[in-house]
Amino acid sequence: MPAITVYTKPTCPYCLAAKALLRKKGAAFSEIDIEGDRAKALEMMERSGRRTVPQIYVGDTHVGGYDDLRALESQGGLEPLLAARV
Repeated sequence: MPAITVYTKPTCPYCLAAKALLRKKGAAFSEIDIEGDRAKALEMMERSGRRTVPQIYVGDTHVGGYDDLRALESQGGLEPLLAARV
């Protein structure tokens, strides 16, 4: 089963909102805190091509940031993506 990974920083309100939305959906996720961890920040940037948090992955699928996650949810695409993990 592919894991959900969220790259975050503790003080990021969009990270908090993304994690809350995933929890609301009942989705367990791994959180990678990049604050103060240059190696993890570089890993996130290489993997996503982006410099901002959160960066959300469902398995190998890059969802993007919080706005992308919210848009996917409002378009009805989040449920099938989460269901495909099982």
